[in-house]
Amino acid sequence: MDDLLIKKRYNVLEVGGGNHPDKRAHVVVDKYVEDNTHRSGDLKVLKNQRFLQADGEHLPFKDQEFDYVICRHVLEHVDDPIQFVKEQARVAKFGYMETPSLLGEYIAPKASHQWLIQDIDNKLVLYDKELLGFKTWMDFGEAFLYYLPKTSIGFKILERTHASIITANYEWENEIDILINPKDEYYLNHFTKPWDESICEKMLVKRSYRKEIAATMAAMFDVMKSVAKSKLLKK
Repeated sequence: MDDLLIKKRYNVLEVGGGNHPDKRAHVVVDKYVEDNTHRSGDLKVLKNQRFLQADGEHLPFKDQEFDYVICRHVLEHVDDPIQFVKEQARVAKFGYMETPSLLGEYIAPKASHQWLIQDIDNKLVLYDKELLGFKTWMDFGEAFLYYLPKTSIGFKILERTHASIITANYEWENEIDILINPKDEYYLNHFTKPWDESICEKMLVKRSYRKEIAATMAAMFDVMKSVAKSKLLKK
């Protein structure tokens, strides 16, 4: 998320900061103050951030009041995704939407998530879990969301070079292109059929050998920088 196109002068809103608000947000809204059903910890607000309790489907702001809006791991919970994203496009010109990817939902399924989500051809495509009969029998979230990111350098590199394995990362300008339960088999097949090589190349980002080396080297540098920073903070 450090590579988002957020300029220092931007006035930034975060919708659903929850227990891990983004330090670049000046204003944070959340629908729930006491209820942690939809998050993994108590609500948190950083120093110099202004907090408002508000429903993301009805934001209490003027049109284009912000330059940029961040929204991470909220869309999969909402009742009306169309209204939710319209509100963000109304209050800001630019933004970033992050959700569990389809693979991410299979790896770490959550009962509080209503939607399966995948970024397909720069569109956020959502299917109702119940409509597709989505079922899992095992939750590997502890391994892939907590243990490996904390203990494995190789996994830290994979997170940076192939972020779309676990999350859908969607940066937008002016509008959010979204489809809800499309009947077109082209989209449906991404959610209901085994992925073949062509879909893997599209969903998991196929790069040239040179670009793959460059991405891996950049990820290794970022991991080393992150580890060094965490050690300095502990001193």
